[in-house]
Amino acid sequence: MKRVLNRPLTLAAAALAGGAGLAQADTQSELLDLRARVEALEAENQQAGSIPGDFRLGGTSVDIYGYVKADFFYDFDFIQGDSAFVNNIGEPVNATDGRFDATIRQTRLGIRTSTQTGVGLLQGQLELDLFGGSSSSPELRVRHANIQIGDHWLIGQTWTNFMPIGQYPASVEFNGPVGIAFARRPQVRYSNSFGNGFDYSLSIEESAVPSDDPVFTAAVQYSNDVVTARIAGLTGNAVSGGVETDQTGVTLSGAITPWNGGLFQATYVTGEAIGPLLIGLGDAISGGQANDVDGYTLEFRQQINDQWNVGIAYGREDYDLPTSTGTLSFTELETIHVNAFYSPADNLTFSAEYIFGERNDTISGNSFDGDRIQLAVQLDF
Repeated sequence: MKRVLNRPLTLAAAALAGGAGLAQADTQSELLDLRARVEALEAENQQAGSIPGDFRLGGTSVDIYGYVKADFFYDFDFIQGDSAFVNNIGEPVNATDGRFDATIRQTRLGIRTSTQTGVGLLQGQLELDLFGGSSSSPELRVRHANIQIGDHWLIGQTWTNFMPIGQYPASVEFNGPVGIAFARRPQVRYSNSFGNGFDYSLSIEESAVPSDDPVFTAAVQYSNDVVTARIAGLTGNAVSGGVETDQTGVTLSGAITPWNGGLFQATYVTGEAIGPLLIGLGDAISGGQANDVDGYTLEFRQQINDQWNVGIAYGREDYDLPTSTGTLSFTELETIHVNAFYSPADNLTFSAEYIFGERNDTISGNSFDGDRIQLAVQLDF
């Protein structure tokens, strides 16, 4: 039996030896090519193995992330919708003696990829949620879709560089307090750092308002273990009803952790024709004029222990000119969010929030307010 098993190997060896003199050069070339291919594959696997991820496709590391979230809410005075939109307060069609509702539209799914290449690390991101379609018929909507080349370049859709995402107040409902920029725009962004703790970023972005031109932004941030401070600027133009006006804005933001588990955050935004970039979505141009706006947010949070986190956030937007919302208009918006988050496990969070919203029109004198309570359960993956 042993001789039978070895016979094919013996015949193969003899055939190779017999033909060696006729094809030695070709064989050596093939061996060298094969060795090079094996070494390239090994190097590729080693590079992919150095990048964390859920799984790999060839030399690409893939990470799937997101969460499933169920929200339950009760509006006492005006129906604010799945995202607690304060602009809905006051409109007669939204008036209610009390209404319970629920949604799963905050649920989201994301994919990140990382690939080592000759030009450096290439990363991709595609993130979706269910805020497309309507409340009764949710559909997938693209949140982020971008490519990162190395450490400095980002191309695609993500948060506008004008937005202080690092100082965005935490909330159970989707929007959070008014008074802060909140937009994702297609863009080309360059980021880098200088000195100790300083970072800067420059971007060319699609305008958030009707315009034939892009907007240009720049931001500088300083951060250490205790303090973060950031300033961002935006310039472009806006067009409405045949009227074209400049669009300019400045955002100042900062955060401080004065003690273990404590956090104070604040933002201030001011500018002309930048209302569509803010939570309140005020008109960029009103009555043929650029609509100036000032926005503010303040937040205090306290991590009580590994499971409990509580906080309160205040937001305000003041416009020079009114924005129509149907039968009414507003020049001022104000919100208060009081919330608590409980995490019995690393990937499971129960949360509760009380929301107060107010809208005013300083020109007509109309003023309305509304209350809301929201509960949610979120499972991260």
